[in-house]
Amino acid sequence: MTNSIHDMGGMHGFGPVELEANEPVFHAEWEKRVFANRVSIGATGLWTIDGGRSFLENLPPITYLQSYYHRWFEGLERSVVAHGLVGTDEIAAGRSLRPGRRLNRKMTLELAKNFRGPMMPFDRPAPGPARFKEGDRVRTRNINPATHTRLPRYARDKTGTVEAVRGCHVFPDSAATGAGDNPQWLYTVVFPAHELWGEEADPSVSVSIEAFEPYLRAA
Repeated sequence: MTNSIHDMGGMHGFGPVELEANEPVFHAEWEKRVFANRVSIGATGLWTIDGGRSFLENLPPITYLQSYYHRWFEGLERSVVAHGLVGTDEIAAGRSLRPGRRLNRKMTLELAKNFRGPMMPFDRPAPGPARFKEGDRVRTRNINPATHTRLPRYARDKTGTVEAVRGCHVFPDSAATGAGDNPQWLYTVVFPAHELWGEEADPSVSVSIEAFEPYLRAA
C-alpha cells in the first residue's frame, strides 16, 4: 500500500545510521542468488520496475525491515506467484509440481553483459505542453492511493516552487498497476523546511523532490 512502512521520510525512532567500513555489496552467498534471480526474471519484462516496487511496498512491516535482500526475496516470491510463473504449492514444496510457463524472453549471457536494468530510458514524447514552468508556485495534492505512488507522505498538501522542468516520463503510478506508460511531465519542486516540518525547522534548509504533474496544482 502507498502508506506502508517503505515511505519512511520524516519517520522517527529508528536510531542512528550505522556505517560499515568497506562494506561489501553482499554479506552472504544467498544475497548474490537473490540479486541474480531478480535481475534474470526481471529481464522477461513481465512487470515494470514500479510494479516490482509495489510488491515490496505491500510486504508486512516486520518483513520489509529485516534486510535489503530479504525484502527483495519476499517481493520476488510474490511477483512470480502473481504472474503465474510458480504456484504457492510449489514454493511450499520447494520444487516444480507442473510444467513451467513458457516465456518469450529469457536472460542470455549476451543480454546479461549488456543489461542495464532500471537505468533504461524512461523519457517519453509529451502528450501536451507542460502545465508549470520554473518559478511557479505549486501545491502538492493530498493523495492516499491504495497502489504505488512516488509522492512521499511528508510532502503531500505542501506548497513549494518549481525549480526545474525535467521532461516527460513514464508515470510510475500507472506503470505499477499494469496500466501502461501514461507519460506525465516531471518537475523538481523545492520546499522550505518549515513548510514540511513546521516553524521550528532550520530556516537555512530546503528540500527538493521530483514530482509528476498529476501530483500538483497551482498554488
